[in-house]
Amino acid sequence: MSEPDGQDESLLDVFAERRRLVAIGYRMLGTIAEAEDAVQETYIRWYRMTDAERAAVANKQGWLTRVMSRVCLDVLGSARVRREKYIGEWLPEPVPSDLFSGHALAASSANADPLDKVSLDEEVSTALLIVMESMTPAERVAFVLHDVFAVPFDEIATIVGRSTPAVRQLAASARRRAREHDVVPGRTREHDEVIVAFAAACADGDLVPLMAMLDPSVTLRADGGGIVNSARRPVLGVSNVARFMIGMLRKRPSLVMDQQRTGDGIALVMRDQGHPIGVMNIKVRGGLVTDVWLQVNPAKLSAWRARH
Repeated sequence: MSEPDGQDESLLDVFAERRRLVAIGYRMLGTIAEAEDAVQETYIRWYRMTDAERAAVANKQGWLTRVMSRVCLDVLGSARVRREKYIGEWLPEPVPSDLFSGHALAASSANADPLDKVSLDEEVSTALLIVMESMTPAERVAFVLHDVFAVPFDEIATIVGRSTPAVRQLAASARRRAREHDVVPGRTREHDEVIVAFAAACADGDLVPLMAMLDPSVTLRADGGGIVNSARRPVLGVSNVARFMIGMLRKRPSLVMDQQRTGDGIALVMRDQGHPIGVMNIKVRGGLVTDVWLQVNPAKLSAWRARH
């Protein structure tokens, strides 16, 4: 949908919300494409109203946020069925840490209690998005709207069709899941040190030092979406993960891994002859790699191709 021209300046404030709406949609749905589709549907619903109905909307940002959230809630309701039909592993789309910069989040506050907030900044981590996949649609909406975008609980209640106390419980449950899976931000130094060493060990092709960096429970998941070849099932165990990584690099000797910052910390953007073909990130616990995430589905690399 194109933005209004000079003859329709009354819509400029509506389109000015687009970045914020995409940021909301991405956190709820996990991909930029789905977020963009949800924004498109939100704007369609705005245009379908009469002039009198639009004029009666005193708070356009609030209206757009509510409608966008309801659209996302509907999408989340059917997501599990779509995931079952997805070819191979489904992973969220990794994005650069500054992708959504440019809008202040009201939830950010120097006085915010870190035990009551899990994600207060604009960066979005793969680890958190993966945990959010285990949340119910209502939990996810409540968590994103309140903890990230500071939407009051009573407003969220009207969106998800629950009472205000029930919505408080939804957000608390979602927050608890995030803490239990150790995805609270602010621990990126260890992550960054380990991923740099991990990349070097993979590039060297020496199996022993690479295996020494992996937790016994390490799991590698790759998302090719059925478009490119990738492991369609999780790769489990120290030896299997190490051999997979070394084998992948040996098959593509022209592959280069560039360090780029994401919400998790440093990620490795895999480039072949300069073209981004994948993004790799890891989760670290106790100095060891517990999870490796490889996003190689071209449909989920849009943010990185735009920077090419």
